[in-house]
Amino acid sequence: MTLNGPSLANSAVAASARRKAYLNIVLPLFITSIIAYMDRINLSYAALTMNADLGFTDEIFGLGAGIFFAGYVLFEIPGALIAERYSPKWWLARIMVTWGIASGLMAFVTTPWGFYTLRFLLGVAEASLYPVLYASCIPRWFGARDRPRAIALMLASLQTSSIIGAPLAGWLIGLSLFHFKGWQGLFILEAIPAIIFGLVLVFWMADWPKDAAWLTPEEKQFLTEQYETEVAAKSAARHFSVWQALQDAEVLKLCGTYFLWITGFWGFGYWMPTVLKAASGWSNLEVGWMIVVPMCLSLAFMLWIGDHSSRTGEKRWHGAVGMFLAAAGMLLGTMTESPTLAFLFMCLAAIGVYAPFGVWWSYPTTFLSGSAAAGAIGLINSFGNIGGFVGPYLIGFLKDSTGSYTSGWLYLACSLTAAGLLILTFRRNVPTDSGT
Repeated sequence: MTLNGPSLANSAVAASARRKAYLNIVLPLFITSIIAYMDRINLSYAALTMNADLGFTDEIFGLGAGIFFAGYVLFEIPGALIAERYSPKWWLARIMVTWGIASGLMAFVTTPWGFYTLRFLLGVAEASLYPVLYASCIPRWFGARDRPRAIALMLASLQTSSIIGAPLAGWLIGLSLFHFKGWQGLFILEAIPAIIFGLVLVFWMADWPKDAAWLTPEEKQFLTEQYETEVAAKSAARHFSVWQALQDAEVLKLCGTYFLWITGFWGFGYWMPTVLKAASGWSNLEVGWMIVVPMCLSLAFMLWIGDHSSRTGEKRWHGAVGMFLAAAGMLLGTMTESPTLAFLFMCLAAIGVYAPFGVWWSYPTTFLSGSAAAGAIGLINSFGNIGGFVGPYLIGFLKDSTGSYTSGWLYLACSLTAAGLLILTFRRNVPTDSGT
């Protein structure tokens, strides 16, 4: 009994600390990500009427959608390093307020160059958001084995934002509010939560366990020791400086893989409403509601993948299978003229492009920590954001050149297949904590 006492006490402290971390770290980050993703993809719904109102071609829209990521890339690594060194929560608050302002100004766009400029500035404002979440926030509160589950729960925000945002956007773009057209009202109304929640965030979150008023002293000690033990284990295996991390072969492989994946992810994400409307003939509101279906399916699958990876410790196949499913959905979608089958294959593609996120962002922090992790994740995300430029632009360019979305969808399928094959070449990795 005496021998079991401390173990049981430690388990209770660990379980309590994790519950509080989910409530006070994962939940506010989940809300942050919902707002961020809604402000990113509201453009895809605004396009259903905005392009005709402003005379934008598919190529102009694709370039504007993609140029967001050019701004993002330039400030990705510096922003991640600033947050890691100083304060993640204050950096996140700065990001939210500035991107809210830039997103709201999108309502006043009238020319292609104005469109490109504001999309670029929106990318600059939001730069480093997700690297800060993955490299600075989550690892300080969750051990290596728990991270896939925690990240998958946080990134359930991606589909949740579409589940909320797609019907809302489909409804708003059909309204005229205060003399604004529907797409203008969409940009203004969806910008306000970013500014408000940016201020809320600094009072809700804590940067380190030692700063959290909502933890007991024992819980603070447990989380601090968990983090320090993991960092020490990584340093004992190999200590990475920021520069060494940016040159590491495994990090560079992650960069290439993420470029291929996000080319497919954002090519699919920004064009999905337009392609679905063209294939089905549904109204804007019907398109908004129907997109809820693939988002719900992909949400369930992503959470299952993240939980299963946390329980088994396996990462490679948990990431690669999603890529192959997405590629199959896009490839098969080009082979049918049936609106029903096209929609089903779109659901399969959605499941695949979203499924691996929780596992994916838990991988770099299994061998990197601190500034090295922040810099490397910033670099990986930068390569992904280059793909975020390539995918949307290429779909628009190919549509204008060929008159069809088929060639663009085939390119995305090839890109995702290559990403899946690369994931299978990653080294097997044993988590550095016991998962207690």
